[in-house]
Amino acid sequence: MVPLHETTALALSAYLARRSRIGDSDSTFFISADGHRLCYDTVMSVFLKLVRSIGLRDGPGKPGPRIHDLRHTFAVRSLEQCSGDQRSVARHVLALSTYLGHAHVADTYWYLQATPILTTQIAAAGEALFSGDQP
Repeated sequence: MVPLHETTALALSAYLARRSRIGDSDSTFFISADGHRLCYDTVMSVFLKLVRSIGLRDGPGKPGPRIHDLRHTFAVRSLEQCSGDQRSVARHVLALSTYLGHAHVADTYWYLQATPILTTQIAAAGEALFSGDQP
């Protein structure tokens, strides 16, 4: 189960209606026009064309957003919104790991990176622990 905004759910329902006309030869949700699983190279090619068309990336070999950056950003922003107590963070990371489809919670930590917000939260938690304000 994945929580979706109402507009996303409507768009996916419309996609499923169109998809059903192609057939269901593959159990993959997103399929090509001929009913087969999308190949990684095709997905990457379309993503690169889109980010270039909106000016987020220059030509081939130039730096810019990568498709997995979206997952990394989602994971970090999600954790930034979590309240700072240890139990809440642990529950949130477990839920985030499940949401991202990771088999092990440790796999989720690769998605996280230091941001000013997270660094401030970690510093505050360390100070509280050092001063004895936390159990």
